[in-house]
Amino acid sequence: MNDRYLTVDQVAELLGTTVRFPRRLIEERRIRYVKVGRHVRIPKSAIDEYIAARTVEPVKLRRTGLRRAA
Repeated sequence: MNDRYLTVDQVAELLGTTVRFPRRLIEERRIRYVKVGRHVRIPKSAIDEYIAARTVEPVKLRRTGLRRAA
C-alpha cells in the first residue's frame, strides 16, 4: 500500500476545519484511521473517500420550450 498518512492537524488543515472536527470523525468511526502506538494517523485515501462520498453535484436544469405568460 503506497498511501500517505496524515496527522489530525494535517487533516484539519486539509479540510479547512479545526482539529476538533477530524477528532470527532475518528471518535464516531466515520473515517478510517490507523493507530501507531498512541499516535493516530489518517490515510490520505480515507480523506479523499470521505470528500467524494459527501460531494454534492449541482442540479442540471432542463430547458423546456414553455415560457410563462407575461
